[in-house]
Amino acid sequence: MDVSHIVKGINDLFNTTSKEIYSKESGITYNADKQVKRLGYCVNLTLETIEEARNHGVSMMLTHHDAWDEIFGLKEACIEKLAEYGISHYYNHLPLDDCNFGTNDSLLIKLNLEIVKRTHEWEGLYFGRVAEYGEEVEFSEFVKYIENLLEEPVKSWRFNDKKVKRVGLVCGNGAPTTCLKESVENECDVYITGECNLYTIQYAKFKGINLIIGSHTFTEFFGIESLALKLNENIKELEVVKLNEEHYEANIK
Repeated sequence: MDVSHIVKGINDLFNTTSKEIYSKESGITYNADKQVKRLGYCVNLTLETIEEARNHGVSMMLTHHDAWDEIFGLKEACIEKLAEYGISHYYNHLPLDDCNFGTNDSLLIKLNLEIVKRTHEWEGLYFGRVAEYGEEVEFSEFVKYIENLLEEPVKSWRFNDKKVKRVGLVCGNGAPTTCLKESVENECDVYITGECNLYTIQYAKFKGINLIIGSHTFTEFFGIESLALKLNENIKELEVVKLNEEHYEANIK
């Protein structure tokens, strides 16, 4: 099938396509103009994941992130490599953070948490959540549960003595203190995200909210996997395969 048919299948899964921000935060970055039988999914578009796609015989990549502008020259290098290998690429960023099968909701479902509030609004879409457990759990047990789920070590700071009941979550980059502030205002016991800096830690300590930092990539993985599997449900003849990514982020926290 052609790339446009797959993009239509993706768009049909979202109820936010009429918003201007949808087209700004998702779409085709390179169309190889080839029929697609096998689609590979992962969080990031990098030269390494493009090689992984080639090794898996993929003719189209589905990612959460486009190549980062902050990595100067990467976007151009990725387009060149996609063209060389004849692989199309589509990404879906903020709409996937917002939707009910995306990055935040998928991770919370895996953690057996009940979503109670959508938070962190940006141009009509929401990239954060507040969720709760029916019964409180020990903080140390919660940290181990997250590590087992993400299959990587996380960093954690205990700045209160509460058990975990109410959780604030921003998958990916929730390091800015403006993001943490919203979870503080929602009276969360713990805040989870995939990035941090000095201000994140000091503000969490100042406000007495426990903090858990995974990696940007693997806090968001379940969302892109959910999108790929939903697409596969609607387009049966399309084969989808997971593209592996390194866990190097966990080593630099």
